[in-house]
Amino acid sequence: MSEQPAAAPVEPSPTSAAPASAYLPAENAARLDTHALHYQTGPRRNPTDYSISLRTKFGTDQQLLRPGPRRQSLRGFEPHYTDIIDFIVRATHKVWEQKDVGYIYELYSHRTPVTDDYGLNWGRDPVIANTAQFINAFPDIRLIADEIVWAGDDDVGFYTSHRTVLKATHTGFSQFGPPTGRKLQFWLVANCVSVANEIVLEHVIYNTTSMLQQMGYDLREKARELGNRRWQNGALNDPRFGEPARLPGQGKPAHLPPPAGAGFEVEDFLRRTFHYVWNWRMVGRIADAYAPNVRFYGVTDRAFYGVGELQSFVLSMIAAFPDLAFTVDDLYWMGNEAEGYTTATRWSMMGTHTGPGLYGAPTGRRVYMWGITQNVVQNGRITEEWMTWNEFDVMQQIFHD
Repeated sequence: MSEQPAAAPVEPSPTSAAPASAYLPAENAARLDTHALHYQTGPRRNPTDYSISLRTKFGTDQQLLRPGPRRQSLRGFEPHYTDIIDFIVRATHKVWEQKDVGYIYELYSHRTPVTDDYGLNWGRDPVIANTAQFINAFPDIRLIADEIVWAGDDDVGFYTSHRTVLKATHTGFSQFGPPTGRKLQFWLVANCVSVANEIVLEHVIYNTTSMLQQMGYDLREKARELGNRRWQNGALNDPRFGEPARLPGQGKPAHLPPPAGAGFEVEDFLRRTFHYVWNWRMVGRIADAYAPNVRFYGVTDRAFYGVGELQSFVLSMIAAFPDLAFTVDDLYWMGNEAEGYTTATRWSMMGTHTGPGLYGAPTGRRVYMWGITQNVVQNGRITEEWMTWNEFDVMQQIFHD
């Protein structure tokens, strides 16, 4: 099948005037530049409408049954994929539900860095091993695409943030223990950079705490058990640890520069919101940035409705980690002011567990958190937020002996 141009033009975002590697943490950008970013020739672009989106696919099953003609230029991708959304949905289905685990040899570079709940792995071989082990534990696994945010193009690579609902029955052995026979349903988010039919960078977060609760485990006891094992093996000694760089000396947090443009810019709006809420502790700003009836979904099946409940959650995190420092590591979006924006933000936090509450009595342990947040922004306010982070890993960092 011949390749055709995209159905609709995709314009650069006002804040995307640098190569895509500029949006990555320095260490990740360096890794990518070494072996994968030779294809980057311009700014990363964010789609300004929803002509290529999951909402046009009429559900995952319809997408799999009727992919249709190519609607977007996908240089180097297999010809049966119609656009980047189709690639993510159908490649996921082939590996996980059709159990063609070996297709990962085609999907991942042999040097792809993959960061998950537990840390960084290199290359496709760990991906194949982990996938086979997971499917073995949940043979009837079903993955339902819930949202996919995308940006980029052939030149800078395609960036995708894939939120998925996973349904399965625990009938096989897993790293957590023997089969329980329980039916599970939880969600995960995978952020990928794809080039010419290969994923060259991945960050994936499972709602592991929800999964373990549904399997019948006590989260703290299981975190202590696995945390002790990883501590003895040196796997909890994260090289990224250091002092949280939130304050310059004894000063106050830095202010962000004024917005570059006169109109509403969704990326600037989100970066300001996260910085002033989390780093400045201006929790009251949630009432300005979020809709009064905002819906929030978080790991361990947290579900909040309204500004007040969201403010309480943020305060509980700050109270448990008083020196917490929040960093936006990557951010992209799709949409426009009339239809609203759907966004994906990858972030990291570092802090010291010196406060009571969320994770019990203070332990004084330094923890590293990272996560992915998807937002829906309408009329200048956040109306929906999905926030996932490595909570079970954080609990292991806190509760190991």
